[in-house]
Amino acid sequence: MKSVNITHYEDLYDAAKCYITNKKELNLLNETYEYVSKKYFGIKRLTGDDFIVHPLNVAYILTDLKVDVQTLCAALLHEILKDEKTTKEEIEKLFGNEIADLVEGIDKINRMSFSSESESMANNNRKILVGLSEDVRVIFIKLADRLHNMRTIWVHPETVQKEKAKETLDILAPIAHRLGISKIKSELEDLALRYYKPDVYFSIVESVNKTKKERDSLIVEMINTIANILEENHITAEIKGRAKSIYSIYKKLDKGKKFSDIYDLLALRVYVETKAECYQVLGLIHAIYKPLPKRFKDYIAMPKPNMYQSLHTTVIGIDGNFFEIQIRTYEMDYIAEKGIAAHWSYKEKGSGSKANMVSTMEQKLQFFRAIMELKEDAKNDEEMLDNLQNDFFNDTIYVFTPKGDALELAKGSTPIDFAYAVHTDVGNKMVGAIVNGNIVSFDYELQNNDVVKINTNKNSIGPSAEWLKLAKSGQARGKIKSFLNRVDRENYLKNGQELLSKELRRKKIVFSDFLTTENIDKILSEFKLTDINELYINIGSNKLTPIQIIHFINNSDINTKEEIILKKSIISNTNIKPNKNDIIVEGIDEIKVNVASCCKPIPGDEITGFITKGYGITIHKLDCPNVENEDERLIDVRWNDKINQKYLTTLLIRCNPNNNVLLDIIAKTTSNDINVNSINTINSDNNVLYEITFNVINVERLHKFIRDIELINNVNSVERIIK
Repeated sequence: MKSVNITHYEDLYDAAKCYITNKKELNLLNETYEYVSKKYFGIKRLTGDDFIVHPLNVAYILTDLKVDVQTLCAALLHEILKDEKTTKEEIEKLFGNEIADLVEGIDKINRMSFSSESESMANNNRKILVGLSEDVRVIFIKLADRLHNMRTIWVHPETVQKEKAKETLDILAPIAHRLGISKIKSELEDLALRYYKPDVYFSIVESVNKTKKERDSLIVEMINTIANILEENHITAEIKGRAKSIYSIYKKLDKGKKFSDIYDLLALRVYVETKAECYQVLGLIHAIYKPLPKRFKDYIAMPKPNMYQSLHTTVIGIDGNFFEIQIRTYEMDYIAEKGIAAHWSYKEKGSGSKANMVSTMEQKLQFFRAIMELKEDAKNDEEMLDNLQNDFFNDTIYVFTPKGDALELAKGSTPIDFAYAVHTDVGNKMVGAIVNGNIVSFDYELQNNDVVKINTNKNSIGPSAEWLKLAKSGQARGKIKSFLNRVDRENYLKNGQELLSKELRRKKIVFSDFLTTENIDKILSEFKLTDINELYINIGSNKLTPIQIIHFINNSDINTKEEIILKKSIISNTNIKPNKNDIIVEGIDEIKVNVASCCKPIPGDEITGFITKGYGITIHKLDCPNVENEDERLIDVRWNDKINQKYLTTLLIRCNPNNNVLLDIIAKTTSNDINVNSINTINSDNNVLYEITFNVINVERLHKFIRDIELINNVNSVERIIK
């Protein structure tokens, strides 16, 4: 990773043109720099450097990843929207939609405060950062931005240094690791440790330096010995000593290891041209030096999720010292250093056309889509943290198809996870599983080296909701939910059509006469639906009733005495947006918050936050069924202690037919300081249903209102609605 602090645009341009050869793209980079340099002219950083030095270095860091020109331009512009006079529209007009979207994405993230006072808070913030970044390139820019800021953090007070260092270790370095960008990850970790725990950092540096001369001598001798062995066997290879990062040493010491017990302080890396040569080199080294048991890892046959490939072995080498040796091809090394960014360039090998390139990119970005899902299934902070640790750091297992293809799964995965990892259709049509020749249940926990065969049936009805409890991976759960939602939608559509048709026949109304174009438009407008199919789905799922629709059409032009009273009682506002400080998202000051229209939480309700890409956080009641299976995108939120604003909620009141009941209900709203927003009347054979939406100050006042209504004669029941 380029750790040089550049001060001139020429350095960035020279680095970019090494891999960007299109003149139009290079001209775009020039134009962007000229625009930014004028915007920042005369502005200084705390370091004393011109402000332009920071965006220059952010972009320069990214040239090492060989990102596209749009990303470089967005890196130069990444702080430009802080200037209130500069708008996204201006950037879009000058540099195009793609760059403007990237700049807006990084600006949105940079305006958020990612505190990491606790592990669960760090977990939430990791999810928010990744969840709100719809384009992986936004995260590239964020990581480069933080890396340059960490290189110059010495200028800040110690409290700021520690705060940013901890945030880097808890949130940004793990994301860099998951993306496989080892150079950025390692430098972020070392710099963060340097400022978060300086005493520990310098103690390790001192210990490493004490043995450096001796270790360097041993490494040179080991390199020469292995080089001679490979030369004798006609294998062309490059061998380098590999320094272990300070942070990785710290993590091992923190787990109770002694400095002398860290095997890979003496480390080599062997580079060859082909995969076959990797295994040849391994065999030759093991023939001379005895390998340590359980220290061999074959990440070539079974790559890590972030695409990392290499052979790892630890051997007893010269003078009985332990040497960790990594063996890989040059291509594997490039991917190991750059991670997913290694595949971001438009110059894909073997891609004969732009279409082929896009196809290749889509395949290689499957991993990133997996991280966007953030595969957890948790009911509380502790469980959520455990699952995050599993997904980001903990052990994985390798299982095999009957043909010998290896799949990497999280430890604890079941045949359901395996089936969906193979293909969505395999999961949806699965009827049984055979592991190592034995039939197993769907909740069987797969083990390392299991051979798994999935039995399918094209006539299978598909997964059940119970599978959501058995699947471990977010990928499998997401596909199961998608299937169930699709099936539910089809069933609701059919059921809704039948229910409406049946009710029309019962009332002796001709279907075609009722659902005229004019009436359909009225219904869609009144109930805020997009098309007739959505109407059927709402009826089929009991969100609307056929009687409600028929009553609306047959009574749409009638002004009854009750309706006149209602119009006087109903307030004009249709929705209440939360005040800035009514709802607190732990650790985050600036983020858009909306109240869910399905469950309409009010102060005093237990609530949770649901992350929506591009639309901030939607607040639901904790027991809202619409988010009960969405744990991976839920975060902790709470009501503020002091709230003066009223919030919408809805009651369904079932009454005996009586003209005075509604007037009595309205009278109770006045005495309880409740403002009615809307009342929908639904007549049935034996009852009248009133769906009343109103504004109320808190849940205590709501409960009092409900008790008052229940005391009214002819009221049979009162129920709060979640749609």
